[in-house]
Amino acid sequence: MGAVKLEAIAGILFDKDGTLLDYDASWLPVNRELASIAAEGDAALADHLLSACGMDPVTGHIVPDSLLAAGNTRQISEGLVAAGSKVNVAELTEKLDALFSHAADFSSPVTDLAAFFRRLHERGYKLGVASSDNERSIRQTARRFGFLDYVDYIAGYDSGFGTKPEPGMVLGFAKATGLAPGQIAVVGDNNHDLHMGQSAGVGLKVGVLTGTGSRESLAAASDYCLNDITELESLLPAAQPA
Repeated sequence: MGAVKLEAIAGILFDKDGTLLDYDASWLPVNRELASIAAEGDAALADHLLSACGMDPVTGHIVPDSLLAAGNTRQISEGLVAAGSKVNVAELTEKLDALFSHAADFSSPVTDLAAFFRRLHERGYKLGVASSDNERSIRQTARRFGFLDYVDYIAGYDSGFGTKPEPGMVLGFAKATGLAPGQIAVVGDNNHDLHMGQSAGVGLKVGVLTGTGSRESLAAASDYCLNDITELESLLPAAQPA
């Protein structure tokens, strides 16, 4: 990839979990709790549900692009019910959305997010967050870690822009910021993020290794694969003035 394409980037749309937040530290305990809720306290069923949705109940390993890695709350609830949960999908979705919103209070950032977003904002970039989590959880995370004031756009699975890997969240960011898709970089830890960017025609697709993906699983769909989001700062030049 040449410098011309990097120079064109004026906006960055981040995934949340596994990208801004360290996935293992933030979500492995939450996944165990969601399985317990879906299993109504049956420990053996909870382990089965975790396995069915992509997490090894013993090691905590998450299968890249599995339901727990990339699904939204409704999709995870449907998968849990299909795997044997007796809880109604609508009721389970409501309970898991509440769990995920509460989980924002215990999540672990991959870096000082307030300082990171401030630096990118000061360099002229438009910034957004697009997550398969609910919008309330994203806003709670942004407030908790002090970067809400630097974000131009937030989209969750329930914000009306569609779900990943559809292009709607990216196109919503483009509309909100006045940017063309080719001026946008999408940054995420799994292929749902990168395929969303591809389908929207973004200028840059960046994978990061702080989530459920690996260099191998992200290679085909990403232009760059970074250890974490902080490496973006040296990769991208200052955005050009509008």
